[in-house]
Amino acid sequence: MNNRLRKITIVGGGTAGWMTALILDTEFSRTSATKDRPHICLIESPNIATVGVGEATVPRMPKTLREAGISERAFFRETNASFKLGVKFCNWNTDAKGKRIDYVNPFAHGQMLGGLEAAEYFLRFGNGDRDFTQSISPHDDLGRLCKGARPLGQPEFEQRFGYAYHLDAVKFAGMLTDVCTKRGVEHIRDEVKSVELDEQGNVSHLMLEHKGRHDIEMVIDCTGFRGLIINKALGEPFKDYSDYLPNDRALALQIEHPDPEKIESLTRSTALGAGWTWRVPLYNRVGTGYVFSSAHRTDDQAADEYLEWLGDSGKGATPRVIPMRIGRVRNAWVKNCVAIGLSGGFIEPLESTAIHMIDHAVRWFAEHLPTRDIAPSLRSRYNRQMNKLYDEVLEFICLHYRLGNRTDDQYWIDARTEMKIPDRLAENLELWQHRLPMAHDVEFATLFDFRVFFRRFCWASRSMTRAMVPASGIACVR
Repeated sequence: MNNRLRKITIVGGGTAGWMTALILDTEFSRTSATKDRPHICLIESPNIATVGVGEATVPRMPKTLREAGISERAFFRETNASFKLGVKFCNWNTDAKGKRIDYVNPFAHGQMLGGLEAAEYFLRFGNGDRDFTQSISPHDDLGRLCKGARPLGQPEFEQRFGYAYHLDAVKFAGMLTDVCTKRGVEHIRDEVKSVELDEQGNVSHLMLEHKGRHDIEMVIDCTGFRGLIINKALGEPFKDYSDYLPNDRALALQIEHPDPEKIESLTRSTALGAGWTWRVPLYNRVGTGYVFSSAHRTDDQAADEYLEWLGDSGKGATPRVIPMRIGRVRNAWVKNCVAIGLSGGFIEPLESTAIHMIDHAVRWFAEHLPTRDIAPSLRSRYNRQMNKLYDEVLEFICLHYRLGNRTDDQYWIDARTEMKIPDRLAENLELWQHRLPMAHDVEFATLFDFRVFFRRFCWASRSMTRAMVPASGIACVR
């Protein structure tokens, strides 16, 4: 690459591909003169359907839509979206009498009270009538009452408190396709038959089934679990997380609303015998699924358990089976290829982090985008940031299992005691025996809005579901 970067090719559509196109186009429009913007081309196979499972987001999404100039009303209408105020975890823990404990991880953060963080204040002076998250935010109550994030008639993207969306991933990809192509993104529907490399190991061109040779300057691999370019062509190794997380399969099903007049503004995660189910209420239907461990259930056993849990709403249905590759590539940016979305990595969708990680991957890539030569330092810094992000999401998800106390199924015992634990999480759990989690305990407190994603209270609320206050007033996790 001796000349100015003129073209970026995205291989793969779906949420990953079209969000990449949208964010890059938005960033180029903001930072570059029209004549200097790289041309964006997206090549999408006509024979591969969007996975369409990741239907829940985190609070970065409203900002992404607003920055891209997308009407929130149009977004709700075209994707059958609903508000999401947090995640409700059901049956993940039990109290001393064996009764299930449910709790909400809300999109909110506590304020300083009397010079103390909200969590510390709650532990020292709370009267015990309500749990911590209910004491700092209305999200739990609003979700239970099927209320949205703001009153009717308020301006788009009005932020009284944090919110995200439930959305139809297939319709979302379709909406982004329309938006991006109208803004000049080239859309090629064709099958990639081969990926060709030059003498330096860079991707030189693709051979398409109908259009033939497609030359490459910079390519973004959004081909999902296949990793068509990053894994198959470039041979980048995959770092498996299966020693840390037990689940490797998912069942997915769409069902009707039991009551279309009441749309809960929370994602639900309900623990079953060998994993957990998700429930994502959209405007027109409910997306559900069961994430489970194949070491503890066969597909048929999991389907029986899942359909029994669904009851009448699942009668006669055949869930779709989705194998999951849990982990990340060693490096997401190799030569002139960047892997984004499932091709770069995937961690089970417990906290709806997949779309959020696509968002950050594209923004960080735009920050490191070379104007001419791809300097090794650019790749190195980008890869270091992405690897840390994936590893921190791993820690965050592991935390949910590590703090569980269910003993009614071998799966939950194994998830808590037999899985490896990341070194830093082990260190933090020991530290949190003696004080509350602090911002600097995790990596990304200063790189983006820590309160929105890995919020201090979010880690604290998971710990505090089983916390006690000794005489010293310092929180200790049992």
